[in-house]
Amino acid sequence: MCEVRPAYHRGVIEREDLRFRAGDASLAATLTFPVVDGRVPWALLIPSWLPRDRDGAWDRRGHPGWFGPRTGPDEGLLARLADALADRGVATLRYDPRGCGESDGAWESTGLFTRIDDARDAIGAMRSRPELDLRRTAIVGHGEGAGIALSVAIGDPAIGALGLVGAPARSLRTVLRRGASERAAKGVDHEHPVVAALDARLEELVERAERGERAITLEIGGASTTLDLAGWDQAFHTPSIALATMLHRNVVLLHGADDAWVDPGEARLLAAVLLEAGNEPALTFIEGAGHDLTEADDAAIGEFGDALVARMEPRELPPVLVAIEEMGGRGR
Repeated sequence: MCEVRPAYHRGVIEREDLRFRAGDASLAATLTFPVVDGRVPWALLIPSWLPRDRDGAWDRRGHPGWFGPRTGPDEGLLARLADALADRGVATLRYDPRGCGESDGAWESTGLFTRIDDARDAIGAMRSRPELDLRRTAIVGHGEGAGIALSVAIGDPAIGALGLVGAPARSLRTVLRRGASERAAKGVDHEHPVVAALDARLEELVERAERGERAITLEIGGASTTLDLAGWDQAFHTPSIALATMLHRNVVLLHGADDAWVDPGEARLLAAVLLEAGNEPALTFIEGAGHDLTEADDAAIGEFGDALVARMEPRELPPVLVAIEEMGGRGR
């Protein structure tokens, strides 16, 4: 039934804006899919750190004054990935995180564990869609999203492949400290008030979080903003390197060689740990590209898509998902 790969018409892409429930919030999302005959494999796309929208770009809608003027391409990394994967016969779902774009909630008070639960809810919301092949599901995580992807995949046997872009290996504490030093030396992203404020107060934020303090107030774009520290502390104690030791899946890693948020050495370390855990990760660096891969051309993004699609092998589903799949098939 679902093992038969559908025929699709290359370059013909449809998009559907939708909302789904994630705990107590309603999150806005876009489902992008190729025109197909039959079910298609699909991937969940999860953005990087700080407020971002479903396209993976800085969230200027929900956080005006936090970011400088747009200077690069209009499309964020996740929007580019969605189009590249659709062109390869793979559907994608990407969503505005809490407090960003058109989604409910407040980014400033949303912890890492809540973001992990939101990703699980996004996957759950898509499992009733008759267009999607539940046996071939992947997650692509960028930056922080890589850790979320690992967390979700470990507990979900139906996730067959992971794409990790700009992924850290060690604690967020270590990654942020090194990144702040790199950005200060090169002036990377300091045109964004939130990045400048975070880097300037990073050591204080780390110390307060480790002492168990509840919040820190930063001046961002001329306004006072209070950040809940619980989520930061959760991230400090949930390194991807520890999660990788528990993973047994197909993994594709992509990293910008000039990433000022996550040193490229983190990708090498993460790949080594994945290999030791019994995986066969594929790691690619893009020369001259930063964390958001804005410098990468469409061919490089497409090669990542090709590598991920090749690893989206059918998975055996647990009984509950078999039942959902069968109900979806009857409802078409």
